[in-house]
Amino acid sequence: MKRVYQSKLTYLNGKQTTLILDCSGRSPYLVYWGNKFDNPISDEMILKLGKRQEAPCSPSQEVSITLSPTHGSGFCGHPGIEIFNEKKAWSYDGKIDRVENIDNQKIVIESWDEIRRIRIIHELKMSKEDVVECTTELINEDETTLMVNSCFAPTLCVPHHMNQLIGFEGQWGKEFQLNKQEIHLGTYCRENRRGKTSHDSYPSFLVSEKDTNEERGECYGFHLGWSGNHQLRFEKLSDGRSYAQLGELLFPGEVRLKKGESYKSPSLFASFSSKGFSDLSHNFHSFVRNQIISDKIKSKPRPVHYNTWEAIYFDHDLETLKELTVKASNLGVERFVLDDGWFQGRVNDRAGLGDWFVDEKRYPNGLSPLIETVLEKGMEFGIWLEPEMVNPDSDLYRNHPNWVLRSEGNEQLNFRHQYVLDLTNPEVTDYLYNCIDSLLKEYPQISYIKWDMNRDINHPENEIGRPVVHQYIHCLYSLINKIKKAHPELEIESCSSGGGRADYGILRFTDRVWTSDSNDALDRLGIQKGFSFFLPSEVMGSHVGPRTCHITGRHIDIEMRSSVSLFGHMGIEMDPRELNQKEEEALSKVISFYKEYRSLIHKGNLERLDVKENISAFMIVSSDKSNALFSYNLLEKGKTSLPEVIRLRGLNPAFTYRLNLLLPTELKEYSPSILEHIEGGLFTGEILIKKGIQMPLRFPSQNLTFILKTCS
Repeated sequence: MKRVYQSKLTYLNGKQTTLILDCSGRSPYLVYWGNKFDNPISDEMILKLGKRQEAPCSPSQEVSITLSPTHGSGFCGHPGIEIFNEKKAWSYDGKIDRVENIDNQKIVIESWDEIRRIRIIHELKMSKEDVVECTTELINEDETTLMVNSCFAPTLCVPHHMNQLIGFEGQWGKEFQLNKQEIHLGTYCRENRRGKTSHDSYPSFLVSEKDTNEERGECYGFHLGWSGNHQLRFEKLSDGRSYAQLGELLFPGEVRLKKGESYKSPSLFASFSSKGFSDLSHNFHSFVRNQIISDKIKSKPRPVHYNTWEAIYFDHDLETLKELTVKASNLGVERFVLDDGWFQGRVNDRAGLGDWFVDEKRYPNGLSPLIETVLEKGMEFGIWLEPEMVNPDSDLYRNHPNWVLRSEGNEQLNFRHQYVLDLTNPEVTDYLYNCIDSLLKEYPQISYIKWDMNRDINHPENEIGRPVVHQYIHCLYSLINKIKKAHPELEIESCSSGGGRADYGILRFTDRVWTSDSNDALDRLGIQKGFSFFLPSEVMGSHVGPRTCHITGRHIDIEMRSSVSLFGHMGIEMDPRELNQKEEEALSKVISFYKEYRSLIHKGNLERLDVKENISAFMIVSSDKSNALFSYNLLEKGKTSLPEVIRLRGLNPAFTYRLNLLLPTELKEYSPSILEHIEGGLFTGEILIKKGIQMPLRFPSQNLTFILKTCS
């Protein structure tokens, strides 16, 4: 096919960044990705400055790190594509056929391997938010079946001076934890085989200079928009070059391509900033807000949730639920979500999953009496489901034991007393769709589903003995999409034991993420910080938990719990009957603050502040910089007898702001507070940025939240 470009180099331009590819050789590769150039440049300049000489005991001509490097080309790093068939396809050696550049916003590069009859299509799109979305598609045009071991999204090189990598690790109840490490010769690799995004290996990482912080320095962010198994790699070769590779982790034999069939990698979302990590997050947040979140969700204020789980667990009683409805409404709740325990035989976690019919013993008149009470109180009604799972003690399993994923010859692992249904079986997805569709038709007032998924896929084999996680995830996406098309007003939350399925892939089909099953406010600060690098506050479910957290056993006062929840999609998940009058008043006040400022919280720019480890501090600043919220959280006592000065960020230096304390409503301090000297005062943005605010002496596990408003 004829090439349709003239230049040796092809460009993608964002608002602040430029990405340049060299397509003049056999295979495309990245030659520049960073800030836009202020002055005109030529291809010749770029190519000359990128020349490297022959190294000792190395090939006379250096092998380029192409978008899909392979061993067949002589590359000795990790290949971007691993394939085989009964002929010669142990590697790939394509030649560029076509390069199409659409307005320097989208590049499509098509390559063809005549010997192996394999076509590769690389697609890279630069958004106005400076986020690059890129995929690799592999097409088999040979008569012989092609086995795909791996096919990563395009491999992206980063400059030599990047010397720090920040990964994301964790566990159930403590997700999105940051792990900083120095980049070294060799490979950083994380692999996830849990069948979902996972709690312990979030599919993202950051690469930066060591001295990059929230406010300044160069950094790159990489996020794989995929809700299944994944591989994350960052390698620094012995010749000094570095590259990032992210893609789906495939089990042996999972992807087999017959003639004409194709495999397309999950999308890699990547971005660059020279202004620190917070600015990098602005890019990702803006992208999610503009490109992923639906217009329907953007146009509607995120309602305050009440979730019944930590109030009653499986102990469903209509009169108790009605009492909770009244309590929740009086606190200012706008959406009531009935959690686990409403369906047939569900008295504990050992039975009932799969039998998605209202339990007649607990609800002899169905859900209507409860729904009517909720609606009378002016709240929306939502419900919990875990459609992908089945308990052995259920009618569904007794009737269809062959509908579950398994591993022949291996005993099913006991995991929450439940098995995973095989969504690749059309009978299974038809059953689930019909159950959910019937429920929504019987109770059209249900406007929200909390879609849970509480175990790993440990035995990912279907009925004919093939691993199917890849296909499973696509079937999951299709099922959710079908339900939402049939019920366009329905909202769905991605909940996978909290944080287990939080990625751009699932967000294409859902509207909110349950961030963590831990409602411990102190743990939540770290969890929500990690979450915030790639995901904005309006999709971050954040609830005020009970007085004593059921995961950590920690006792935290109501204002601290409320202030942490304020900065996400706020909700309550406790028994409100435990609240005394003073606690009720405090919680009601924070909910009122949330309603007043949620537009700022959910549309503003997050500025994480660089502070000591015993502190969590951040700001949310409106796009026009006229308003801001500043949150200061003391986790534990510092090393000095008096606390530090915190310098603010993101404000307009020329504006004058009135500073008021929003929370707490009552100060508890060792000595008379210094806050009375600044309360209600007028300060320029410049002095707040350059000098900062002296923090008062506080007890640990306490919050200060300030509102800053410009004065006309």
